[in-house]
Amino acid sequence: MANFNKVLLMGNLTRDPEVRTTTSGLKIAKLGMAVNRRYRTRDDETREETTFVDLDAFGNQAEIIERYCQKGSPLFVEGRLRLDQWESNSGDKRSKLTVVVENFQLMSGGSDRSEESRPGSASSGGSSRDSSPAGDSDKFEDDDVPF
Repeated sequence: MANFNKVLLMGNLTRDPEVRTTTSGLKIAKLGMAVNRRYRTRDDETREETTFVDLDAFGNQAEIIERYCQKGSPLFVEGRLRLDQWESNSGDKRSKLTVVVENFQLMSGGSDRSEESRPGSASSGGSSRDSSPAGDSDKFEDDDVPF
């Protein structure tokens, strides 16, 4: 049977990213995200629920997140679920689901930093995987887009 592990989330960071560097030089960013959902009840009452998600980013992605993200920053994340399991000091078995960031998009707003200096912002159209300059998107005409 085939397996598929993909998560897409858009929300705001709940805290500044915590970045550390391993002895081999790999950067790891740990961050939290709040994802809100609005819905209507049967009584036509509007309600909102918030889901808090822990995220881990590695390498270049961790560096970009460290530089351009802070508490309150909106972020779109593509990743996969990872289950961490351990035993507490008291001998209890613990587990926690975390999203490992595979790709992300910095969203506009939510930051005091200037829009021009933010890679992957809505104005540049880039992402953490996009290595082409922002101006390259101008070379495509509307007729070249297949949809």
